[in-house]
Amino acid sequence: MSRFTEVLTVSPLGDGRTWITRREFGYDIGAEGSGNTVEVPVGFMTDFASVPRIFWAVLPQWGKYGNAAVIHDYCYWDQARPRQECDHIFFEGMGVLGVSTVTKHVMYWAVRYFGGMAWKGNQKRKAHKLNKFAENRTIKSVEKPADLRAKM
Repeated sequence: MSRFTEVLTVSPLGDGRTWITRREFGYDIGAEGSGNTVEVPVGFMTDFASVPRIFWAVLPQWGKYGNAAVIHDYCYWDQARPRQECDHIFFEGMGVLGVSTVTKHVMYWAVRYFGGMAWKGNQKRKAHKLNKFAENRTIKSVEKPADLRAKM
């Protein structure tokens, strides 16, 4: 069975939406020790699940699926794998976390239908040398993501 390799350790930033990873965090795809792993480095900035505010009462930005959302966020930033594979990893990770079947399918199909905008947005940000990693690792929770982005 697949597994998350570490405990997810994050700190909030001052915008109220962004969190920064404080320890390396990963996910073994397919099976534990498969050698097919997504590794999220320290300093990666995530918003967990990019759920529109109108749906937060039903699907908050973080919940039981939070670990899978961080892996998915990183996969969408890194783009070392095709988008469809990133979405499948998200679906698999939610299964490992015991997310309900309904929630798992809703979240999966939402990223399949609407994730293209985030995927293309990340491509543009990278082309403009913007990064989703905090340059300074000694961050205070009042800081904003734009002030912390490292240059590529």
